[in-house]
Amino acid sequence: MTIPIICEIYLTSLYSYYWFLCEVILLFQQYLVDPFTVIIHFLAELFNDSYGLAIILVTLLIRLALMPLMLKQYKTQMAMKEKMDILKPEMEAIQQRLKTEEDPKKKQELQMEMMGLYKKHGINPLNMGCLPILIQMPILTGLYFAIRNSHEIATHQFLWFSLGQPDIIITILAGIIYYFQFKVSQANIPEQQREQMKFMGLLSPLMIVIFSFNAPAALPLYWVVGGLFLTIQTMISQKLFKSKQTNMSTNEK
Repeated sequence: MTIPIICEIYLTSLYSYYWFLCEVILLFQQYLVDPFTVIIHFLAELFNDSYGLAIILVTLLIRLALMPLMLKQYKTQMAMKEKMDILKPEMEAIQQRLKTEEDPKKKQELQMEMMGLYKKHGINPLNMGCLPILIQMPILTGLYFAIRNSHEIATHQFLWFSLGQPDIIITILAGIIYYFQFKVSQANIPEQQREQMKFMGLLSPLMIVIFSFNAPAALPLYWVVGGLFLTIQTMISQKLFKSKQTNMSTNEK
């Protein structure tokens, strides 16, 4: 194969990738950014051009739309926690043997035994409900660009801060609220997964703070409202599913 042909193939591939990327950006703009822009402007007009209230309402609408998925996630986590509590003595015994065992073959057998216990009781350690997080990512990105590209939002004041400029107070508040929300949500999660997720519990609020330092204050406002909503939703869900499981256990007895 000659060099000109290789170059032609490479340029054709690059051109195709470029047009595919352009199509994705246009679709993203058309189906996420533009609708959010229209909704925010519409709600702001209803509240005497208060874009802060409009962003709060959009946040609540997004959270209400995601609520069925979040409730399903809480239910899955509570059920898994209950099963893990039953398995805890057996799991601890296997883990203790793993610590003292030096033979690689025996270690592998113990790990297989652990996986067998998971399978027997219908437990999937990876099934911690990633779907709501994955769905939120494009939604949040769409809202971010709707806020970022709006001249009206950039020039409006809400409470003590300008929506279009970074604000350290609302930024730190967003980080604190999301850390608190993480701590509240830990009650649903089995102890083994809880230990594994400690790092993420610190990383997520930290990333929110770092990202918000250079972002319009409208974005951490979204996180503050969303974090408060999630915290209240988590606390109510914990009580709701816990009482249901207690009633089911009582009926079984």
